[in-house]
Amino acid sequence: MLTGGGLAKQVRTRLLREQYPTRLNPKSRKTEPFYCIFELPAFGGIFPVQQHNLMEQNSIYELFFKFLMQYQFDEKNLDYSLIPKHIVSLQALSDVSNSGVTIFDVHQKQVVFFSSNFGKLLGYVPSEFEELNHQFFDSKIHPEEKHQLALNGISILKMFNAFSNDEKLNHKAVYEYRMLNSENNYVRLVEQYQILELDKTGQVWLLFSMVDISPNQEENSPVKCQLLNFRTGSFIPLETNQKAELDLTKRELEILKLVKQGYLSKEISDKLAISVHTVNTHRQRFLEKLGANNSFEAVIFASKYGLLE
Repeated sequence: MLTGGGLAKQVRTRLLREQYPTRLNPKSRKTEPFYCIFELPAFGGIFPVQQHNLMEQNSIYELFFKFLMQYQFDEKNLDYSLIPKHIVSLQALSDVSNSGVTIFDVHQKQVVFFSSNFGKLLGYVPSEFEELNHQFFDSKIHPEEKHQLALNGISILKMFNAFSNDEKLNHKAVYEYRMLNSENNYVRLVEQYQILELDKTGQVWLLFSMVDISPNQEENSPVKCQLLNFRTGSFIPLETNQKAELDLTKRELEILKLVKQGYLSKEISDKLAISVHTVNTHRQRFLEKLGANNSFEAVIFASKYGLLE
């Protein structure tokens, strides 16, 4: 969706296509070269898809991205002919409700559909955001709320993963957060995420979101997130002060705390009466779980998520 003229834009597009090689074209139903970048405001913002390198060190988004990359798909289990059909019905829904609607493809790691009115709720017109595309909206999310949105996103996806196929299709995540509008005022939004399609193995594949202006415009209201079973009407609230659920074991946390205190692997080995090999194995595991490149980053990430308190 990088559109428009200008030499600078053409160069930028070429470079981005070289770095991020493919995307799904919903019209042709084929994979084609494209800058693979996606937006999930309620899950924490914009995430450039880069398999091997973390784009910005010490970012809360890196952990969410790392978690999202755990989803692996066999394209034989995906029916891309469904997307154009969903687009027709969701655009009609957007036209009637005046809600902003998107479809997010977990396999492609990108938004594959934006309703034609997306952006109008906040007073933006396409010429304002078409070049920056999704990054434009990410920059408008209230900076104090991005952290919590990312943590909530991890928790919600973990809950979906634990559900049966029926439960996955019967629940939606409902968020409230603030975004800057065209008049430079923060507006509180309500965004609902719901699973549109599972792959043939029951894994979450397509999500659709619906964004509206919240009736609650109290300036100091916190981020809200809850899981709704729309078949039964029951809600599961997520506490706003929750910590990231990173599944670090007691031993991994113990070693990470010692690393933070400056202990080397041999010193940790002696202190805990375990082999150096075991220490290094635990260190490698918490690096992977935290999405960190080294122990220094791991300590920063874990501290940020409240794991070392």
